[in-house]
Amino acid sequence: MTEKTEANTPGASRELIALDTGIGEMPFGGEEFLTEGEAERKREALHYFQQAYEVQMRGELDDAADLYKQSIESYPTAEAHTFLGWTYSFMGMRDEAIEECHRAIEVDPDFGNPYNDIGAYLIEAGNLHGAIAWFERAMKAPRYEAYFYPHFNLGRVLEAMGLWFEALREYQAAIKLNPKYTLAVTALRRLQGRLN
Repeated sequence: MTEKTEANTPGASRELIALDTGIGEMPFGGEEFLTEGEAERKREALHYFQQAYEVQMRGELDDAADLYKQSIESYPTAEAHTFLGWTYSFMGMRDEAIEECHRAIEVDPDFGNPYNDIGAYLIEAGNLHGAIAWFERAMKAPRYEAYFYPHFNLGRVLEAMGLWFEALREYQAAIKLNPKYTLAVTALRRLQGRLN
């Protein structure tokens, strides 16, 4: 957590707050100048978010959804909306998952995860063409910790559409961003073998 007081703020004093989700390198809600009350609500939201993630990883999806909702009620973040959507997707509620991703984008249009997730949900729904723009938006999002995901997912779409050389480029881009991403490595090798 990083906190720094903003010098020239009239009225209530604000501090720059940056919270860590504890999930990889993903921050929680980005860096923001917040009042003491806002900062406390954001910390509470993070607490619910972390609990929700732990519960979700145990497969307790209803409880996870409730905790993500409590996080959003405390302090709305793109992360909580996106992960609530992810939980809904595991529950077979794809439309609700997409709605939560749209809410995440409303809260923070710079956060890349919901763009990628919408694209992935559209692939599941068989809407390959519709997914492309979402992956492209994810790749351009300023606040994203895993740009390799939309490259890989776009590669999947392009491969399914028979655009094999374009798919190869996307798999290669994913691997360049994360050389340990085995799904992209496997997809690249499989497609290269098909083309040889």
